[in-house]
Amino acid sequence: MSEHDTIAAIATPPGRGAIAIVRCSGPAARDIAGRVFRSRAPLLDRVATYGSIVDAAGQRIDRGLAIAMDAPRTVTGEDLVELHIHGSPITARETLNGLLAAGARLAEPGEFTRRGFLNGKLDLSAAEAVADLIAAESRAAAHAAAANLNGGLRRLVDSARDALRTILEELAGAIDFPDEVPAPDPGDVHARVATVAQALAALSRDGERGRLLREGFSLAIVGPPNAGKSSLLNALVGEERAIVSAQAGTTRDTIEESFAIDGVLVRAIDTAGLRSSADAVERLGMERARAALAAAALALIVVDGAAPLEAPARDVLRATRERARIVFFNKRDAGSIGYDARETPEAGALWGSTFDPASIATIREAIAQAGWRSERIDATRPYLGGARHVQAVEAARRALELALETLAAGAPVDLIAGDLAAASAALGEITGGAVTEELLDGIFARFCIGK
Repeated sequence: MSEHDTIAAIATPPGRGAIAIVRCSGPAARDIAGRVFRSRAPLLDRVATYGSIVDAAGQRIDRGLAIAMDAPRTVTGEDLVELHIHGSPITARETLNGLLAAGARLAEPGEFTRRGFLNGKLDLSAAEAVADLIAAESRAAAHAAAANLNGGLRRLVDSARDALRTILEELAGAIDFPDEVPAPDPGDVHARVATVAQALAALSRDGERGRLLREGFSLAIVGPPNAGKSSLLNALVGEERAIVSAQAGTTRDTIEESFAIDGVLVRAIDTAGLRSSADAVERLGMERARAALAAAALALIVVDGAAPLEAPARDVLRATRERARIVFFNKRDAGSIGYDARETPEAGALWGSTFDPASIATIREAIAQAGWRSERIDATRPYLGGARHVQAVEAARRALELALETLAAGAPVDLIAGDLAAASAALGEITGGAVTEELLDGIFARFCIGK
């Protein structure tokens, strides 16, 4: 792979659609596209031109539009041509084959965005946000990715690095010219380093909020058989996704569905009813139910409030009292025997029916309150984009902690220079100020071809 090659790829998703877009980027993009696209009018910068697309033998494949964009004002920083054609998979593939036959190379995954990063069109955190925006499954996730794409995370990181760079320059001046430049005041340096460390600590705490926005909130719906768990899942999702039956034990395996609250994706898992059983398949389903319960951020315990509280219901209620949960006594329309028999730890339990819209609204509100409302998540703020960002911030924080310990011990202030440089380098990995080819390969490997 060479960044001097001219690359081409289909930019639209596989399958049929109204249109398909085939992109070509690189120093020979105009020449190569000109062998495939024929029109009476010349290709002008940022002007849609109508014409024919032909294959290597000169036979017409389709009619469509060509849009040429001249460097450096493109997403890749190179000359770029997009061919907009009818959305047949065959037409798109043949158009791409025509570009490859004309001299282009098939793009690697994420290579268009990678070239944009290498050519200074966006920083590395923004480049990663492109993939996050494409993968977003909720409004909140899309807004969070857009905040990073717009440079929000870069500005926070650059601010921290600028503060460290200023201190390093002061230390360097005092070391190189001791007779002319006085050493910085240790107390002042300690205060400035501590300010940066506090900002990074806040960013690190926000990492969990960013993960919630990207990946969604995990919710396990558990309880004894025939309590209405599957009916509740269907009501929350708004579709009949789980089989509902009056026969106890209908659900034998976990069923995962997603829905949104406040724009946050909730990944709900409907589980097999928990009870004693001699059925091997049902026992396997209950083992998976317990595993889902252990892994979920929040448990939604569903109990039949119209039936006496028997051992299976009491067992699941007692087993979940030490974890984050919402207890819902279902079937209010059929009676209150079970609800009236609840014990003190369940005094604040919800009571309603899966067929009552007000009950579903109350449960959705309870999920939000227990899940993220207290965190005051603002999807328009920049957040750490993933494990790589979290690790980089933690490495920077550890380096700054060492620097603060050195200053607190009364050691010469110049001894912290190495720690400050290490912290700055760690932060540089987030925005691309300090990266390796191996790191770039790993980041862009998760991108789709054509982006």
